[in-house]
Amino acid sequence: MEKRALIIGASGIVGGNLADQLIANGWHVSGLSRGRTPVSPAIEAITADLNSADSVSAALSGKSFSHVFFTAWSRQATEKENIRVNGAMVKHVMDAVGPSGTLVHAALVTGLKHYLGPFEAYATGAVPITPFREEQGRQPVDNFYYEQEDRLFEAAKRDGFSWSVHRPHTIIGYALGNAMNMGVTLAVYASLCKETGQPFIFPGSAAQWNSLTDMTDARLLARHLEWAATSPNARNEDFNVVNGDVFRWQWLWPQIAAYFGIEGQPFDGETRPLEGRMQDAEKTWADIAARLNLKEADLGKLASWWHTDADLGRPMEVLTDMTKSRKAGFLDYQSTPDAFFALFDRLKAERIIPQ
Repeated sequence: MEKRALIIGASGIVGGNLADQLIANGWHVSGLSRGRTPVSPAIEAITADLNSADSVSAALSGKSFSHVFFTAWSRQATEKENIRVNGAMVKHVMDAVGPSGTLVHAALVTGLKHYLGPFEAYATGAVPITPFREEQGRQPVDNFYYEQEDRLFEAAKRDGFSWSVHRPHTIIGYALGNAMNMGVTLAVYASLCKETGQPFIFPGSAAQWNSLTDMTDARLLARHLEWAATSPNARNEDFNVVNGDVFRWQWLWPQIAAYFGIEGQPFDGETRPLEGRMQDAEKTWADIAARLNLKEADLGKLASWWHTDADLGRPMEVLTDMTKSRKAGFLDYQSTPDAFFALFDRLKAERIIPQ
C-alpha cells in the first residue's frame, strides 16, 4: 500500500523534521495548517482552521491517507481552554479522515508534561519517581495531553486503525517561529551575549543545574514516529522517546558557551529567567541582524524565552526511561551535545545567527 502521510503541524520543529524523514523514504506527505508558515515545496500544503470541524472536513474531503501524525498544539490562557481547543483539534481531524477506510495508523506527539502536569499545575502533585516510565500513567490533574489521547483512542476504536503516542523530552531541532524551541533560543541567547558582552548566565534552577537529565533530537523523534507507524510491535502503545544519553547542565553549559567562543557563567544558586532579562533584546537583535545581514530580524520568531525558562527552571530531576521502545525494537541513539552543535552549525549556515 502506498504510504500517504498527513502531518498536522508540518512547519513546526517536529512536523518539519518528520516530513523530511518520510519524504526521504518515499512517502507522499501532506501538511494541514492555517497556512501562516510556509512548508517545504515537497509537501502538499492543505489549508484549514483546525478549530473548525467544517473547515477541516472541507479541506480533507476527497483525500485519503494511510497515516496521520499529530504534531501541533495551540497554547491557551488556561488548561481548561487548552483541553477544549486541543482536544477539539484532534477530534476534527480524526472525524474527517478516520471513517475513510484507508487510515492504517495515527500518531500523537505529546511530551513529559504527561508525568509532570501542565504548566499551570507544574509538578504540584506527586511527581513520579525518575526515570519516568510509561506504566506510571496519568497525574490526577487537568491536562490537555490526556484529552488529546482520549479523542485519538475514541476514533481508533470507532474506525479500526492503530495508534501510538510519543512523549519526547525537550526537543532539539531546526525550526523557525516555533513556540517551544530551546535549541534556537539558546543559540540566540549565546549570540546576543557574544555581540553585547553580556554574561552567558544559566537561567534555570539548582535542580536542573545539578541533576541528571536528557533531551530529544527532532530527527530521532522523526525516526521513532516512522518506526511506530510501520512496526507491529508499536501498535496501540505509548512511548517515551529521548536521545539515549544523560547529562547534567553544569557539564553541558560550558560546552555550549565554548561553541560560541564565550564563557559560561558558573551557576551561583539563583534562578535568573530569560523572559525577565531579555525584555530589551528585540531592538538589539534587529540591529545585529541588519549589520550582519541575518535572515530573521524579528526576535519573536526565533526565541521562546518562556518555554526555555519553564524547562530549565524545573525544581526537580526530569529523566526518561526508553526501555519500552528498546524492547519493541527501536534502538536509535543520538548524542545530545552533537545535536546542539549540528543545529548551531545549520543556523549559522543559513544566516539565522552570526558566524
